[in-house]
Amino acid sequence: MARTPFAGPTLDEIEAARDVVSRVADLTPMESSRYLTEVLGAPVFLKCENLQRTGSYKIRGAYNRMVQLTAEERARGVVAASAGNHAQGVAFAARELGIKATIFMPLGVALPKLQATRDYGADVVLRGNTVDEPLRAAAEFAAETGAVLIPPFDHKDVITGQATLGLEIYDQVPDLETVIVPIGGGGLIAGVASAIKLRAAREGRTVRVIGVQAENAAAYPPSLTAGKPTEIVMAATIADGIAVSKPGALNFDIIRDAVDEVVTVAEDDIARALLMLLERAKLVVEPAGAVAVAAILSGKVTATGPTVAILSGGNIDPLLMQRVISHGLSASDRYLKLKIMLPDRPGQLARTAELLAEANANVVEVLHTRHGHGLQLSQVELDVSVETRGPDHRREVIEVLRAAGYDPVLADE
Repeated sequence: MARTPFAGPTLDEIEAARDVVSRVADLTPMESSRYLTEVLGAPVFLKCENLQRTGSYKIRGAYNRMVQLTAEERARGVVAASAGNHAQGVAFAARELGIKATIFMPLGVALPKLQATRDYGADVVLRGNTVDEPLRAAAEFAAETGAVLIPPFDHKDVITGQATLGLEIYDQVPDLETVIVPIGGGGLIAGVASAIKLRAAREGRTVRVIGVQAENAAAYPPSLTAGKPTEIVMAATIADGIAVSKPGALNFDIIRDAVDEVVTVAEDDIARALLMLLERAKLVVEPAGAVAVAAILSGKVTATGPTVAILSGGNIDPLLMQRVISHGLSASDRYLKLKIMLPDRPGQLARTAELLAEANANVVEVLHTRHGHGLQLSQVELDVSVETRGPDHRREVIEVLRAAGYDPVLADE
């Protein structure tokens, strides 16, 4: 049996799991990206788990864990807690295996994720405003009813199921040198790193595995520094799918030994990545699933050979997508908000509109008021939002206004 130098599953166990997981999981596409290749200076490929059944890789670990249950355990049912992707993975796997599933989800869960979980046949219980409360409720439910708790990341069967993704990546890009993986609790990267490192070692070569966290929810950097799983206080992040305050114990041990580097990306980086994937790759990806691309775009990752970025999920609420796209446009200098003080006399608003039209800036919103803070009696304030084509066009718009005698101020300054 091929042994591992770290705490993860063996290569034999991962290959056996691939046969199991293939019953329900699709072989997702591996797409090349010319745009990201130009940014990184090395070939970049996108592993599209956003196109997986249930919309994320989570089905792999959930199914592999649940298929191991005994007949007696299956009869007791399963329970899980999740704000989205794990819930759908467990619900789908339970349906395929004929197991009753109860899923605890927070009250504010996105409607598409809630409805999908119910559509897969699970009983959904809404509890609390954060994922912590559903987790406690699920543990209590398991203790009271005997239902088997299916953890989202900290279990060997779950990790082994996620590791099947690593085998697919290696088969699809056999000369890969770097793999970039989103990290929340650590189940995905623990599995992928196990598979990739063992396959590479069997062939006498090495492959780098780099993890990416949202900087507002980055528990792994301080944990790796401390040498043990360490809980952090998280800030709000659009990447809610990887917002985990403390690494899993088994996940941490594997990541410490098998992952080469962990980097973090800012909220603006994530928004830009999601926008780039929509525009350039024509792929709908949730914020958590886009952090590997964010790491490339922000320069947090360097590489010289074939590089795979995992798009771990595509379950995004359309309302959140609308907000993230707007934020991404602003972060990419494609959306400009200005405050302009105008003389309070007829024709000034029309004159400003003419100047913006001359600069080929598309006006999307205007507020014209005499009641702004600090206005003189002879002034009005014009708040205008325009679409621009990027940094150069943004500067051009501002210069056109200044050349006409106005003093535009960026609204966020």
